[in-house]
Amino acid sequence: MTDVSTTIAPKSDQLNADDLIGRTSMTVTVTKVSLLAGEQPISINYEGDNGHPYKPCKSMRRVLVQVWGGDGAAYIGRSMTLFRDENVNFGGTNVGGIRISHMSHITEPVTLALTTTRAQRKPFVVKPLVVAKQAEQEQTSEDVEFITPDQATELGDVLQGHADVRADIIKAYGSISKIPAARYAKVLVKAKELCGVE
Repeated sequence: MTDVSTTIAPKSDQLNADDLIGRTSMTVTVTKVSLLAGEQPISINYEGDNGHPYKPCKSMRRVLVQVWGGDGAAYIGRSMTLFRDENVNFGGTNVGGIRISHMSHITEPVTLALTTTRAQRKPFVVKPLVVAKQAEQEQTSEDVEFITPDQATELGDVLQGHADVRADIIKAYGSISKIPAARYAKVLVKAKELCGVE
């Protein structure tokens, strides 16, 4: 494949909407957040940015503060999905702009009322972004031994009537049967402690 899309990237010191031409979106993981002077007061570096940080517009800064809070240092390690919105208007012309569609560290969609013109506000929805842990990405059933059916049954008996504890375990491992055998003893002890089982 000869990827000609690499030849149309604009020359700039930041990520631009035109950088997203030819791709539906891009997911980035934040490595640094800096405050700057001028019209673009926030610079967000991310893994593999090649010196082209994301400098969000005021609307997207409001999204970031609403969803992740006002402490930029807390953004480091978190991820978001950016996309090109063809309908972003500047000076009466659709010029395109970068918008955020998904963000990590939220469990349900967040709806905000963002200003589109001086007299109009429209709802803007940010959806949860599920980011797989690196260890889970590298982990395969071939190199990990999981608990036995008898162990799964034993743990299931402990968890009866404790849906919240079961949900936490499933969130951590994907399912009861996917608990690594090497961690079973610790998981069982913790489950008994949380469920009040002797």
